[in-house]
Amino acid sequence: MFVLRIVGILTAIAIGSGILAWLITRDRRYLVLSGRLALGALAFALFMLLLLAAERLIIL
Repeated sequence: MFVLRIVGILTAIAIGSGILAWLITRDRRYLVLSGRLALGALAFALFMLLLLAAERLIIL
């Protein structure tokens, strides 16, 4: 869970920076990068939660 929290914090900082860069420059690539980071972070979170669920099922 600690890794998930660190990845979440770093992802939030990166997405926020991308949105801020888009607001300043109006260059769409920063917004696209933020979206890709959000999707990647969501996939990573789901993968970690799947691993935690699998671990719990294996212990049973």
